[in-house]
Amino acid sequence: MGNDLIQIGNAPPQGGSGVEVSATVEFALAPALAFEGMTFYIETFGCQMNVHDSEKVAGVLMARGYRPVDSHQEADIILYNTCSIREKAAQKVFSRLGAFRKARSTERKIIGVLGCVAQQEGERFFERAPQVSLVCGSASYTQLPDLLAQLECGNRRVKGLNLDTEDCFETEFTRRDNRFRAYLTIIEGCDQRCAFCVVPMTRGPERSRSGARIIAECRRLVDAGYTEIQILGQIVNAWRDPTLARWSFAELLSRVAEVPGVRRVRFTTSHPRYFTPDIVEAIDSHPVLCDQIHLPVQAGSSEVLARMLRGYSREEYLEKIYCIRKAQRAISLSTDIIVGFCGESEKDFEQTVSLLAEVEYDQVFSFKFSPRPNTAAREFVDTVSEEEKSRRLAVLQEVQRQIQLRRNQALAGQTFEVLVEGYQPRLGQAVGRTTSNRVLNFPGEPADIGCYRQVKVTSAGPNSLVGKKAVTSDK
Repeated sequence: MGNDLIQIGNAPPQGGSGVEVSATVEFALAPALAFEGMTFYIETFGCQMNVHDSEKVAGVLMARGYRPVDSHQEADIILYNTCSIREKAAQKVFSRLGAFRKARSTERKIIGVLGCVAQQEGERFFERAPQVSLVCGSASYTQLPDLLAQLECGNRRVKGLNLDTEDCFETEFTRRDNRFRAYLTIIEGCDQRCAFCVVPMTRGPERSRSGARIIAECRRLVDAGYTEIQILGQIVNAWRDPTLARWSFAELLSRVAEVPGVRRVRFTTSHPRYFTPDIVEAIDSHPVLCDQIHLPVQAGSSEVLARMLRGYSREEYLEKIYCIRKAQRAISLSTDIIVGFCGESEKDFEQTVSLLAEVEYDQVFSFKFSPRPNTAAREFVDTVSEEEKSRRLAVLQEVQRQIQLRRNQALAGQTFEVLVEGYQPRLGQAVGRTTSNRVLNFPGEPADIGCYRQVKVTSAGPNSLVGKKAVTSDK
């Protein structure tokens, strides 16, 4: 199956790795096919993989002749692509659906729920939200055309919840939200069984795309004008070429970096168990591979990591960090941390705080533990009170804030290439991102968006840098 590109508009960039975002898919055009006139609207919750899934779902709809619109009020079909990694994310979906329960304007609309919450709730969704007509988990997205056909034939409720699949969600058309950065999924699903994580139960087993198909898609992306490619996977470095070529993940990174016209390559999210020295070697050998790695640790205590079923100890994780720190290039590090996991003592928490000081991450995404359905931790005793979880989270975030402030301030006077992602008219500032994934604001203009600029850092805060254009710049 091909993967022709449809690029429409210039939506703002989505959130960074591990960050929960709410993005609205918006378009202005659609092909004139058999179902021209029917409209759709998608709202996306979750990480980059959810955002990219929505791009592909939109491509499926547009290929069938549906026309995208800017709001749910205008849409014949309303779709919510959901995330269940944390309870708050799932609650947002039911909040959205609750607004439609008594609204007469939605009586004739088709309302569908996609993604992880759809898989988690299954057919119960029809009871909890009778206005919902379609429930489809991400592992069943290849069935979407058939499910849509059933709705078009007048069926009131349809579902796609099968997790027994070897298919990856590849589409004939993919609608791209960003005109210079493209997401590219190389592996779907997860075979890990971390005690706190619902993903294996909502995304299905690991399925890797072939290296040849991935490289072919990279070439098409470059031909379409994209200069930055973000490689995605629940555990991206668990990818293994399913064909006889048997490329490793590091080999794939090198081959993507060698595609003519690719200027930047990022990848997320890695798992420490699959993080090998050859990944660092690939980054050292190919400047196109960004000098930034997201390597979730989740906790700094080996005892907590064992209860989390993460498959490594604190010491083993730090061995991976030391390997990264020995690279020829200075590689920026970010991570995910959960505080207040079941049985986490004050001593355990202090070990997590001490890990921040030892590693000195450039960014940390931190959360309070909340038990998720169908996970091992659901059966554990939640020994840490909500009040104590909040206290620990505040302590950890303040420690990390000081680390980030110090590390960012040390960059003053240095010049970095940034890819400009946006423009703030009120401040007259362009917003760019360095290869190390740091946000850098500088005086600019709307024409800078999508361009690469050389910017000298003049000052810094804990979350971003401030600078001014250097003498040289290019597009």
